Amino acid sequence: MTAPSTHTTKPATGLPALLKTAFINAVIALVLFSLMVGIRTEAGSDGQLTYWTRFGELASLVAAVFGGSIVIDLLRQWIGPAGTEKLVPPAVQKGMSLVGRYLAPALLIFTLLVPVIFYNQRYILDLAILVLTYVMLGWGLNVVVGLAGLLDLGYVAFYAVGAYSYALLATNFGWSFWICLPLAGILAAFWGVLLGFPVLRLRGDYLAIVTLAFGEIIRLVLINWQSLTGGPNGVSGIPRPTLFGIPLSNTDDGLAAMLRIEYSPTHRIVFLFYLILALALLTNWATIRLRRLPIGRAWEALREDEVACRALGINTTTTKLTAFATGAMFGGFAGAFFATRQGFISPESFTFQESALVLAIVVLGGMGSQLGVALAALAMIGGFELFRGLETYRMLVFGWAMVLIMIWRPRGLVGHRAPTVYLKKSQAISSDLVKEGHG
Repeated sequence: MTAPSTHTTKPATGLPALLKTAFINAVIALVLFSLMVGIRTEAGSDGQLTYWTRFGELASLVAAVFGGSIVIDLLRQWIGPAGTEKLVPPAVQKGMSLVGRYLAPALLIFTLLVPVIFYNQRYILDLAILVLTYVMLGWGLNVVVGLAGLLDLGYVAFYAVGAYSYALLATNFGWSFWICLPLAGILAAFWGVLLGFPVLRLRGDYLAIVTLAFGEIIRLVLINWQSLTGGPNGVSGIPRPTLFGIPLSNTDDGLAAMLRIEYSPTHRIVFLFYLILALALLTNWATIRLRRLPIGRAWEALREDEVACRALGINTTTTKLTAFATGAMFGGFAGAFFATRQGFISPESFTFQESALVLAIVVLGGMGSQLGVALAALAMIGGFELFRGLETYRMLVFGWAMVLIMIWRPRGLVGHRAPTVYLKKSQAISSDLVKEGHG
């Protein structure tokens, strides 16, 4: 009897194989882009359907796909298989380690100085506030998806609950932002617990479908409950936050008058920037602290294997409910800030697209990684503005970037799934506990 051969057949890597793969990809791109780019239709002034062709641009896209496919395959052959030591030289690895160590403090220092550097540029300040809002949402969802491993497609529902809680309490009862902020988080956490109970026995795709339905239910309730939420008209006249009772307005009792400085509308924008920065840092600090507690380690165990988690005696019911409630609370805080920043909210601001965007930030940044989520939020929200000049092609460029990231970094920009607590070195055990008689 001959021993089975251990020889494995390597995939073809020659020029014909590269050209074949590139040709197939180009054909697929031609089929997909023919109706999206090649032929455009529009309703004319007389009500008739008109169309025009853009075959030149279609050919350019197909050629880009053909050439890009060849380049990607060549890079894969040159770099080699992932996980080998020859991927990055030791000197480069040391440099990357130093960059990773000081990147987070450098980003924090730069963020603190943004209002000082760009004080007279309102556009950049507004964009920075928007980025920090999504960073906070990403860190909140990271508790549910990244730490507990529960796929949540309806996170925007908690965002909406927090926004409407603050808007209704502030407009109807005249309560200040600092009183309504914790109440918005508590109400959002309550709805997170309500969502957690029906999905205790669900996982994977079934869990995603139920959470998606929950987000749509909240949005439809906001639209149809007109007596409370205002329906499609939303809630307007939402009070602006104050500096612990001191308004940031051009009045005699305003902050500028008290400090005897010239009033500027930028003062309120800078205050909102530091407010959302403080809320985001609070979310980050609480998440890091929770990860080191027994509940945080239970989330990580649930993420890795729910069956093994049950076998270890961990109460999965409590673990799931706390994950949903904690993530929902941070989403409620972000929603309250969104309402006070905008001064007006409506159900159109809380669609499924928002949930998908926040989930994409968590996945692309690296599930479980705080730094990765922040970098992904900066890239995605800032990337939209960076490619705004491309108009109709902005989403296409953005989609290609996401595909490339998933190819080269399937675990995200900063993939991190290592347990928070682990033994840094092996420990000897008593010889009475092992069969061999030694530890």
